[in-house]
Amino acid sequence: MVPLGSQEVTLLGWWQSRGNAKRFDFYVRATFYLSYLVLPPLLIISLTAEISTAALIALVAAVLIHTALSAPLVHFGIEHHLGKAPFPRRLLAALLIFTCVVLVAGQLAYPHPTPGKNDSPANGIAVIFLVLTVTSLSAVLRPRVLVLVAAAGGAFLFLTSPPDQAFFGALMLQLVVFAFRTTLWMLGLVWELDRSREIRASLAVAEERLRFARDLHDVVGRNLSVVALKADLAAQLARRGRLSAIDEMLEVRRIAHDSLDELRAVVSGYRTADLSVELAGARSLLDSAGIDCRVIGEVSTADHADTLGWAVREGVTNVLRHSEATTCTITLRGNVLTMTNDGVTSSGFRFGSGLTGLRERVSALGGSVTATPEPPNRFVLTVELP
Repeated sequence: MVPLGSQEVTLLGWWQSRGNAKRFDFYVRATFYLSYLVLPPLLIISLTAEISTAALIALVAAVLIHTALSAPLVHFGIEHHLGKAPFPRRLLAALLIFTCVVLVAGQLAYPHPTPGKNDSPANGIAVIFLVLTVTSLSAVLRPRVLVLVAAAGGAFLFLTSPPDQAFFGALMLQLVVFAFRTTLWMLGLVWELDRSREIRASLAVAEERLRFARDLHDVVGRNLSVVALKADLAAQLARRGRLSAIDEMLEVRRIAHDSLDELRAVVSGYRTADLSVELAGARSLLDSAGIDCRVIGEVSTADHADTLGWAVREGVTNVLRHSEATTCTITLRGNVLTMTNDGVTSSGFRFGSGLTGLRERVSALGGSVTATPEPPNRFVLTVELP
């Protein structure tokens, strides 16, 4: 096993460290970029026998320039769609102008069909460059505008190409619009769901803090107010030499002792971890964070079942704070608790303060705690009591 301090960065480790939203984001961007790697070679190969070497060199240069404009346009277009970057107007204008120049140059260079064929090299150049351009514009323009641009490209094909090829090219442009805009729309939804999940988890934690603060206020606040009033009354009576000041101070002491007992009860209720209550709380918290939680087995009736409750609380905290989980399974078999989730974000793992405290608590009872990541993205927490 590779030590944590010298762990090598591998492709698999990099992929596992990314959340589901980041993975889908990568898929979407890769789909755009692969278009620039696959389609241009097909164009160049298909035209090799029809155009001269000089024209072929010029075509390769045009493809490279088009790709150099398209790649950053797609990047900034997606970033703008996600609200992370301004609209790339200059890149958009540059790509549109360059595409128009290529289309016009192709028609001027090859105005007539190739002998023995019903089309010219300009028709193939037009189809490929229009497909690449519409692909790039799919990351930038709104759907309505994009459909109109694709329709304009189809009209250009009908004016310059044979009807069957023009129809096929126009249909292909609209299919490109539908495919890439749908994928981009889904990317926005995935990121929005990811943000909502984080917000729900934060709200669940904040709600628990508010509950504890509310309990402290309700239990201690009233008694402290009474103590302040009683102490002020006793001071007034003492200034007047009234012996009843002693009774008031004794009452203050009694209230202070009662308040301390009530405070201990509140803290004890918060610090103890009833296993049944913690399991119900785990379901509620994880469900509110968009994580499917399953509990398998029966609640243990052992003397130290509250320790398993602590383990559930700590495990849920780790899932919410340190994972990208979508499912979590809690399994109870006697005095053995196992929590498994599918959201490990790093192959490197160390015991944090929470797990260290849990291990110390369990070790004092003669039990053991193990927490290990398992490929491809699972994390397993096991607590075993004697």
